[in-house]
Amino acid sequence: MWKSRYLEAPEGFNFRATVKSHGWYDLQPFHYDDSHCKLAYVFYDAGRGKAVNAQISEINGKLLIELDTSVSDESRIVDQFRHILRLDEPISDFYSLMAKRAQFAWVSQTGAGRLLRSPTVFEDLVKTLCTTNCSWSLTRSMVKKLVSELGVISKSGSRSFPSAETMAARDESFYRDTIRGGYRSPYFVELAESVAEGKIDPETWLDPEIPSEELRKQILSVKGCGQYAADNLMKLLGRYDGLALDSWLRAQFYKKHNRGKKCPDKKIERSYKEFGEWKGLAIWCDMTEDRHANN
Repeated sequence: MWKSRYLEAPEGFNFRATVKSHGWYDLQPFHYDDSHCKLAYVFYDAGRGKAVNAQISEINGKLLIELDTSVSDESRIVDQFRHILRLDEPISDFYSLMAKRAQFAWVSQTGAGRLLRSPTVFEDLVKTLCTTNCSWSLTRSMVKKLVSELGVISKSGSRSFPSAETMAARDESFYRDTIRGGYRSPYFVELAESVAEGKIDPETWLDPEIPSEELRKQILSVKGCGQYAADNLMKLLGRYDGLALDSWLRAQFYKKHNRGKKCPDKKIERSYKEFGEWKGLAIWCDMTEDRHANN
């Protein structure tokens, strides 16, 4: 059984475009039902030590949140969905910038630009590490194993994303042999231990007062996080001044803007320089334009 809560969506908000903005919706403990356009997530209630199910969909212009009846703190789940869908993120300046270029007019018209994220920065950081130097299928496999092996089980049998404390209790061999994390295995251990012991607190990275360069330095100090990982995570923190170039993004640029031929990264950077602090979001929208045709 479920209990319901409603959220007002910002003007021009596109639920499907936000959910499918990038691959996070395909990683546990998210589950997306495309036929019913419904996003489910298994939240961990640290206070009660339990995992609870919740899901969100769009009904007549409003966002319907359905929560497991065992949820005790409904407002917390509501706030986390606001965070996941970026409902409070100011994006009007980005839309105004895009509207000045005919080839980007579709961005505001379709409500693109909000990038789905996890309830916590820690989860986004771990998942970002799982995307480096590997295929998407391997990313999905690592995240699935992290959840199935270490997550707290809910009444439905699904599991939450593991906490830093739970991850820190396992050694490198577990991440290498069971999770199949490869070279990331010691990084998982060190990151989890650092967060569990309070040496770093990724949730503080959401503070808009931290200068972008200082924030990037803090992220780069995490072993396993290179320039791509830092730029990618910063996008999920609402900072878009990095392009987060990887093999997929480069290949898309070559195909769309360079007749399929490889080119130096500097050429890609010059192509989006005019977008300033929004260039990371501009390139992502540009390279994923075809995905928004049916959103």
